[in-house]
Amino acid sequence: MTTTQNLTPATYEPRRTGRGWHQDDISLLLGSAISAGAITWVAIVQLTTIRNIVGLSAIWYLFFLLVYRMVTDMHQGKLAARDKMMSVLIATGSLIVLMPLLFIISYVVGKGLPSINREFFTQDLSSTGTLDLGGGAAHAIVGTLQQIGIASLISVPLGMATAVFLNEVRGPLRRPVRIFVDAMSGVPSIVAGLFIFSVWIIQFGNSFSGFAAALAMSVLMLPSITRTSEEVLRLVPGGLREASLALGSTEWRTTWSVVLPTARAGLVTSVVLGVARAVGETAPLIMTSFGNSAMNSNPFSGAQSSLPLFVYTLIRNPFPEQQARAWGGALVLIVLVLVLFTTARIIGARQPGARR
Repeated sequence: MTTTQNLTPATYEPRRTGRGWHQDDISLLLGSAISAGAITWVAIVQLTTIRNIVGLSAIWYLFFLLVYRMVTDMHQGKLAARDKMMSVLIATGSLIVLMPLLFIISYVVGKGLPSINREFFTQDLSSTGTLDLGGGAAHAIVGTLQQIGIASLISVPLGMATAVFLNEVRGPLRRPVRIFVDAMSGVPSIVAGLFIFSVWIIQFGNSFSGFAAALAMSVLMLPSITRTSEEVLRLVPGGLREASLALGSTEWRTTWSVVLPTARAGLVTSVVLGVARAVGETAPLIMTSFGNSAMNSNPFSGAQSSLPLFVYTLIRNPFPEQQARAWGGALVLIVLVLVLFTTARIIGARQPGARR
């Protein structure tokens, strides 16, 4: 006779995998930090002559890692302890890298924000004296937008076409073109300015202008856009090309209707990164646009100012009024660059082929 026993399932504690942070993880983190501070105070401050804030911070951090590893090992196991330790180390490294950027941005904001007002965006320096208050950077902002716009019109189609040739066409000139693009990526910005100055201004006899500055910027933007676009096109699945060709579509039609729309988000990101690469350059502008204190809305005739050249010129002036304007221009330029990189980051987060 078989008897059936009532078996109750055993209760067990689920294994902690180390992924994610919970309330007890935060408690252990804060407790370890406080304990490390107490150990540093008793063992270092009271018993030694070390008073340097950097040295004490380094010692506190070492004690913190030791204590945190011990308590995490006791409560969550060795696997979770190793995972949490690596998370703390990575977060610390990210914070160390981020601190100089935050310091630079906060310093420029503090120096440039007092100069930002309505007149700063509507007036130029044509009627403003060296020691006068007021005046603005309207001429520099207009020059920067025009020069970047013209440079984008030149470099974006060329960069995209070159990327398509390198990744889709793959002709006999593919290797020399890639070597040329890679070599252009390492060209210093001042060399681009010298090239445009020698050819466009000296050889062809043209004057300083915003268009000359745009030509120098396009030289800097072209390799960046080409290389980034090529990497984006490589991410397009080959099955999409094969399916289009199997349906009878030509190669150029496949590239135009399938490959480029699929990589649209990445291509837009490459354009934004290329613009951000050149928008803050100063060296090429000194020899091409030359600078101007008055508004010149015609980029094809006469010297024209821009924000990098505006900042470079005024920050070298010994008078505080001029330096204040330079810091204001630097703040506007940083905001413009941050907007471009943020836009690239948001667009780059989209999945390939994602719809807007």
